[in-house]
Amino acid sequence: MPDVPDFRLLFDATLSPLLVLSPDFTIVEVNRAYLTATRTDRGIVGRPVFDVFPDNPDDPSADGVANLRRSLETVVASGRTDTMALQRYDIPAGEEGTFAERYWSPVNVPVLDAGGQVRYILHRVEDVTEFVHLRRVGREQRRAVAEAQMRAEGMEIDLFVRAREIREVNEQLSRVNAELDSAGRRLREEQRAKDRFIATLSHELRNPLAAATAATELLALDLPEGHPALSVLERQLGTLARMSNDLLDGTRAVTGRLELVREPVDLRSVLDGAAADIRGLFGHEGRTLGVVLPPEPVTVDGDRLRLAQVFTNLLSNALKYTRPGGHTEVGLTLEEGVARLTVRDDGIGFAPGQAEELFGVFMRAAPAGPDTPEGLGLGLAVARTVVELHGGRIEAHSDGLGTGASFTVRLPTTAATTPRPSPPPAGRPAPHPLSVLIVEDNTDLAATYRTLLERHGHRVTAVHTGADAVAAVGAEPFDVVLCDLGLPDMDGYAVARALRAGPDGDRLRLIAVSGFSQGTDRALSRAAGFDAHLAKPLPLTDLLELLERPGSA
Repeated sequence: MPDVPDFRLLFDATLSPLLVLSPDFTIVEVNRAYLTATRTDRGIVGRPVFDVFPDNPDDPSADGVANLRRSLETVVASGRTDTMALQRYDIPAGEEGTFAERYWSPVNVPVLDAGGQVRYILHRVEDVTEFVHLRRVGREQRRAVAEAQMRAEGMEIDLFVRAREIREVNEQLSRVNAELDSAGRRLREEQRAKDRFIATLSHELRNPLAAATAATELLALDLPEGHPALSVLERQLGTLARMSNDLLDGTRAVTGRLELVREPVDLRSVLDGAAADIRGLFGHEGRTLGVVLPPEPVTVDGDRLRLAQVFTNLLSNALKYTRPGGHTEVGLTLEEGVARLTVRDDGIGFAPGQAEELFGVFMRAAPAGPDTPEGLGLGLAVARTVVELHGGRIEAHSDGLGTGASFTVRLPTTAATTPRPSPPPAGRPAPHPLSVLIVEDNTDLAATYRTLLERHGHRVTAVHTGADAVAAVGAEPFDVVLCDLGLPDMDGYAVARALRAGPDGDRLRLIAVSGFSQGTDRALSRAAGFDAHLAKPLPLTDLLELLERPGSA
């Protein structure tokens, strides 16, 4: 009886680069030819393939990950071989963060079990980079061209065969696509309608939220001894504001329109501010919050407001799912060029297999019910989007129900210039009274802002249309104009341009106030002539701090 071949030895000796993947795209096995072609070692076994081979961040047109993922998903779904067209898929080079340009000719083959289910995927590739370069430049020395052409001819034959296979598959796909096309259009339109509704709802909530927040601050001034209802109002309005932000940012995250305004940021100050904002809520039912920060700066190239939103969402999540008397611990460390933030609580926890699901849109750790805390299930989805836009990762972990949970954020640090310090909190009276014009069509909000500013010694006039604002500035001098962007007759941008064109236009300080405060919104207000752009609901301390210092924000 002949000896049974050693198939592992045969697999490893195969000249074609081969990679064996599980149906969830984890690397199961790899042969020597593949390790040589991709400049990797056996340490890649057991890791997700897209963690080992991400897209080249320096190539804005890189689509290798998307194309390979689409092909692998097709193989898993159909149980049939998928032959890919020639792909550019750069590979990480020796130096961290650098990539080497590579072109490949890949085929993905399913390995089925006895039940016809996909057990493994055999990923075979050929490195055709040299061939692509030869065709692109069109000039090489004669000997090199002759040698390369022999290889190219073989590759062209292989590509021709594969192109025929692709045509056959495309014919099948065209029939399926024809059936799916109309359904896809309807689904896309429904998605756009839902996104528009959520964005509009979130924006429209901001005016009543701003008015209620300002009214609460006014009550706090009238009740210096405090009142139990004030703390309830502050907590619930803060929750509504976070839910409104999550609605709008959740829509932007899903549609890819979430923007960053980057600068060097010390994460210690961002985390310290987020903890200070929410610490009072932890003390409401005996919960405690501990924060441990390193003595040295932890600087990232990031958006301060967005990072604060991430930290606030994580702390809010811990607060919601930790029972009264529980404890949450926050730690920030610096590890080899990576900032590592951990938020760990002793709350209800979750099943380990649920970790990834928590970052989905409208996903919650516990089902809705009378004992379930409030929330839309958007905070973690927004946090993941913001972290990934910063080039980082966020992960969740729990040993099971009732064991608590931890969330870990990793962000690349930078050795850039010293971060701009956060502005100091304002709570002191204005150093000198200002003449302020409020332009706001929400009469409750305008009246409350007017009363709050007058309590702090300023002279305040309130109007409700853009035309009245232009007329008021023409009739008397003002130091500051606080202008809503959504007015009934002319938008705030037109008001700013008209005021800048007036005789006192250069002297006026124009401050935009809006429910929309993305980078594009701020750029538009800056172009129209505004000195600063503040988002609703606007805390009184932020407004007073801006009024007390010269320049723009």
